[in-house]
Amino acid sequence: MPDTLRLIVFAALLFSGLVIQLTAVLGVNRFRYAMNRIHAAGMGDTLGLLLVALAAVVYTGFDAVTLKILLVVAFLWLTSPVCSHLIGRLIRETDDDFSKEAKEWKR
Repeated sequence: MPDTLRLIVFAALLFSGLVIQLTAVLGVNRFRYAMNRIHAAGMGDTLGLLLVALAAVVYTGFDAVTLKILLVVAFLWLTSPVCSHLIGRLIRETDDDFSKEAKEWKR
């Protein structure tokens, strides 16, 4: 029974993570402005990555691989917001229509 329960928890976590990632991909493709696309990508990868990593932890069990998976998640959680911020600053500095787009967001 514990193996069956572990498999069910693994499948639920993996499916949830994949649904969140799919929603983020759809948001990136559907949003009109670059800043909105960055937001969808940044929000989707944090929760989706956590759920998929937890699914891997449940599947492999608690051992040295678990520590490695959690370290990868921690590294990506630290670098993803920095990358999103830098890309947003790049868009703000190089996009000529940024002020017009920002006014449209407030409506």
